[in-house]
Amino acid sequence: MNVARRALFESKTLKIDLFEARDVPEKCGEIERQSRNVIVLPYSGLFSKHDAPGRYVLGTPGHAVFIAADTPYRLGYPGAIGDRALILRFGDDVAADGLGGRRGEAPASSGLLPAEAMILRNFLCARLKRSEPDEFEIEVRGFDLLGMSLGAIRSADAPRRRSTEARWTKSVQCVKEAVAIAPADKWDVEKLARIALISPFHLCRVFRRTTGTSVYDYVLRERLALTLDAVLDGEDLTTIALDAGFASHSHFTARFRDFFGCTPSALRHCARADKVAELRKIVTARGTPLP
Repeated sequence: MNVARRALFESKTLKIDLFEARDVPEKCGEIERQSRNVIVLPYSGLFSKHDAPGRYVLGTPGHAVFIAADTPYRLGYPGAIGDRALILRFGDDVAADGLGGRRGEAPASSGLLPAEAMILRNFLCARLKRSEPDEFEIEVRGFDLLGMSLGAIRSADAPRRRSTEARWTKSVQCVKEAVAIAPADKWDVEKLARIALISPFHLCRVFRRTTGTSVYDYVLRERLALTLDAVLDGEDLTTIALDAGFASHSHFTARFRDFFGCTPSALRHCARADKVAELRKIVTARGTPLP
């Protein structure tokens, strides 16, 4: 397994790293522990975090995954496709504030990222890869991203408490894993229901109750999350659209605008021109057109 870690930023209360795992096995590795609390924000690939026998969560470009300090876990890589992620490291005081003051209480291990957090994640990666970034700006934006991520984790607690049946959780995890390995596949409810080993009707009901979103919207957000890196890297938009499973450039652009609040071209222009004020409008008021 080829694993690379790169420190990008560090202040007294927040550390930001890049993580990349390639040539990975599917099976879980050795037990690991983190000395600080960690939020893992994948922007490509897939990993699984196992914290007890038969209990795990998936990390995809649509998720934030929480790893509590000094808590044992194992990592696996379903499909052996690897993973690239932005890592936020922080102390117990920040965790207690971000998770509602529940110091020492284990929250849900993962949550679905809002659209604005996905944009901010990829924008922050791009800024940190440049030389001499503005440290004050990076710290503020890092805390903005951390707050959104912890909010996603916190909101995941409610559906988790309402749906405690293990079989439902396993069915939903199987669907998430299949979609993460091949988000561009031509999915339909019947195909996903066969993977979940439940009826199409029951899958739609259970999936929404467990995750807080429909199975269609989940597949769509996974596809869109996966395109952000390519959009900001300047790749051809038609190629991005087709590779991600969209029917056409226009279909992709419409869905991207609906979800992120701007077109792929507008987001690319904003990032290239370092127009921070425009980016802030996208992040804080999704759906408002760029000036």
